[in-house]
Amino acid sequence: MAQINQHHYVLIVYYSRNGHVKMLAEQIAQGVEMAGVEARLRTVPSVSTNCESTEQTIPENGDIYCTEEDLANCSGLLIGSPTRFGNMAAPLKYFLDGTGSLWASGALIGKPAGVFTSTSSMHGGQEATLLSMMTPLMHHGMLIAGIPYSESALSSTQKGGTPYGASHVESDTLSIDEQKICQTQGKRLALLATTLKN
Repeated sequence: MAQINQHHYVLIVYYSRNGHVKMLAEQIAQGVEMAGVEARLRTVPSVSTNCESTEQTIPENGDIYCTEEDLANCSGLLIGSPTRFGNMAAPLKYFLDGTGSLWASGALIGKPAGVFTSTSSMHGGQEATLLSMMTPLMHHGMLIAGIPYSESALSSTQKGGTPYGASHVESDTLSIDEQKICQTQGKRLALLATTLKN
């Protein structure tokens, strides 16, 4: 295992309702740390149609909620969401919609970013979701990084995995190919972040 550099980190922000996107995030984090960079896992609160509904400041379990400071200070960013009709889920969209002050200050300009998703069915809108998630990152001036076909699992996967970002077709576990694609994405983003920081 490579020595972890605590001075910079890749932020992995995700929303996961049933745990599938969280599995992807954890594999991506392994890839980040293989490159000797700290992986910081963060989630976002759910949203509700009930106007009186509020979330705890700290989740009851799992990863803590992402803060503006986490975003502003990251060296690279990966965002993950389940697919909702070919788009990211409302909680992640709501979170990103609240990052206007970071956009105004240019805090994310020039940092590498990537995206990942999970669907309950094959061809369930994975690529449309990944592309939709890139749009706000481009508005922030981030440098979008996909997964090159030098990762052989892209050509052999029978489940998830795209050149736009890691993906998963929901089941209790990630396939070996899905795991490899996640780790490659995390490692690539971390190496890009390190190169750009230097």
